Amino acid sequence: MSFYGKTVWITGASSGIGAALAREWAGRGAKLILSGRDRTRLQDVAAKLDTEKLRLPFDVTEEEALAEATTKATEWQKGGVDIFVANAGISQRSLAAETDMKVFREIIEVDLMAQIAATQALLPHMLERKSGKLVFISSIAGKVGVPMRTAYCAAKHGLIGYADALRAELSVAGIDVHVVAPGSVSTNVARNALEGNGKTRGRSDKAIDEGIAPDDAAKRIVDAIELNQREIIVAEGMEEAMGEARRTPDQLFDQIARLVSDGYAEKMKEGAK
Repeated sequence: MSFYGKTVWITGASSGIGAALAREWAGRGAKLILSGRDRTRLQDVAAKLDTEKLRLPFDVTEEEALAEATTKATEWQKGGVDIFVANAGISQRSLAAETDMKVFREIIEVDLMAQIAATQALLPHMLERKSGKLVFISSIAGKVGVPMRTAYCAAKHGLIGYADALRAELSVAGIDVHVVAPGSVSTNVARNALEGNGKTRGRSDKAIDEGIAPDDAAKRIVDAIELNQREIIVAEGMEEAMGEARRTPDQLFDQIARLVSDGYAEKMKEGAK
């Protein structure tokens, strides 16, 4: 498919993979809706994009702000939102035994619940127009349990579970669902990660610093979406091997989708009566 003239809404667009995706899609002629909490950085990203764009700064965990942003996003262009990228998130660097429950709750709220809430808010719009793409930025840590990231892994595994089930439900509705599992990408993800007491870590990791350049990762992601790949692994070396080892076969995606086309949901509803 061509992305020229399509409207792409990206959360977490003020830095890292989100900002890189904005640059990549802008280069392919897409119109951009950029969301994030940091208004200044969001403005900096927008200023460098040579395309039509709309800035919608808000906190993804605030439901009223989310509802308002969804209305503005869907009304901005005549055709509405073509592609939604659930990218906002925060990582972790602490052992489970040394991690306060408030950290688990915060990470799961931002990385999982807020992404679900944003998708659910937009879903009626895409169902009405009977087309669209939902893109969920998970992680290799959403496919494989990684030490020092128990809360992050829980959230990212959950995001993939939600996306895979949603894909099956939407398989007859003309809406595509893509899951992206990046490995180490050279961003501030480790520096901004939470420690066990909830404080920001403030330093990076060697693996992250030597990871894939964000613009390279973004190109790989958009190329794969263009090819309509449902599960997209963007990693190298051992991380790529781990992701590939846990890759969900396309045949299984097709099998689950056939349940829906064969009336699985209707039968379940009837059985509940």
